[in-house]
Amino acid sequence: MLESIDHVNLVVEDLDRMAAFYESLLGMKITKRVTISGKWIDRTVGLEGVVGDVIYLDPPSGPRVELIRYRSPARPRPVGLELPNTPGIRHIALRVGGIEPLVAKLREAGIEFFSEVQQVPSDQVSYAGGARKYIVYFRDPEGNLLELCEYKAG
Repeated sequence: MLESIDHVNLVVEDLDRMAAFYESLLGMKITKRVTISGKWIDRTVGLEGVVGDVIYLDPPSGPRVELIRYRSPARPRPVGLELPNTPGIRHIALRVGGIEPLVAKLREAGIEFFSEVQQVPSDQVSYAGGARKYIVYFRDPEGNLLELCEYKAG
């Protein structure tokens, strides 16, 4: 029986830069750094000769983000992953308190957003207790799509 989502994995090119972004700008905590290799990981992911450096980042609550930089086997980034409508897993939504101050902090650090914070229309999507949802999209330093979302009492 399913219990919860354990983690979200992002394959990255610059492990230290990405860890710094998620830690310093989004407030996640680095809880582990490991290197994985051997037949167990080869079998698990269906590749041969896997060597990967991994950093675990834990938010205050919810599933951790796991960053991995494959030393081998290497593969180029597929075309189109930066587009919101490309099929497959496309973004990570991060639930926050105080979306506007966080957006301001990220803007000061040079992050560009797709738009200003948007309120999800209640006639299209409703939430428990009449809460209002506010969202905004942006990209991390390697182009992965992220969403900030905040629920406010209606």
